[in-house]
Amino acid sequence: MSYKVKLNIFEGPFDLLVYLIENAEMSIYDIRVSEITSQYLRHIEMMREQDVMVGADFLVLAATLIELKSKMLLPRIKADGEIEEDPRAELAQKLIEYSKFKKLAAALEEQMDFAALKLVKPKEDLTPYTGEPDEYLLLDTEHFIAAFKAFIYKKRKNEEILYIQNRAGRERMSVAAKKSSIRRFLQKAKDRFVRFRELLSPESDRCDKVVTFVSLLEMIKSGLASVRQSGNFKEIEVTFKSSER
Repeated sequence: MSYKVKLNIFEGPFDLLVYLIENAEMSIYDIRVSEITSQYLRHIEMMREQDVMVGADFLVLAATLIELKSKMLLPRIKADGEIEEDPRAELAQKLIEYSKFKKLAAALEEQMDFAALKLVKPKEDLTPYTGEPDEYLLLDTEHFIAAFKAFIYKKRKNEEILYIQNRAGRERMSVAAKKSSIRRFLQKAKDRFVRFRELLSPESDRCDKVVTFVSLLEMIKSGLASVRQSGNFKEIEVTFKSSER
């Protein structure tokens, strides 16, 4: 079981690497490996000094950069005079693919946020307002029962759609309130780690638990809270992390 939490502006090792390359105004096709490797290792060390857990994927990429740095020091001309492929080519291709999918993900997220602002009104029966005469059908009992069941099913579906839309709106509005509630609770606890279950009221339902967990993830992302867990499926413990810390 693993947890992925976005810290600062880096979601993963490639996110950090792309940031360093763009910040240094380098071309992905012509990376100054020695310089980028030093900056990358320096950022990892800074993350450790800030008590940020460095994932294995960060370390794997660090090892790849170090190996690439050593290859760049070796001559690329073989014994038969043929020139070997640029050792940076594979890494450059991966960075291009990563940047492309990151832009697509950002576009999809923007579309999702835009769609969340829309409410779709279920279709209604407008025949009472069209002025059309009533139609009478000769149906036996079996057909009448089938038609009535179809009517009830359609009515329930419309009610479910309205319920989901209203509930989604309430959940989006409740995240901000829940974050404020969690912050006040953690500030009262000062530097003490509190269990996640302490953030829930005894009557919390599944929806409230999900909203609480999402609110806590946003606080971690904003640097307002810190969490720890001794092992898989163990108790999640939370503490307040002020901006001065």
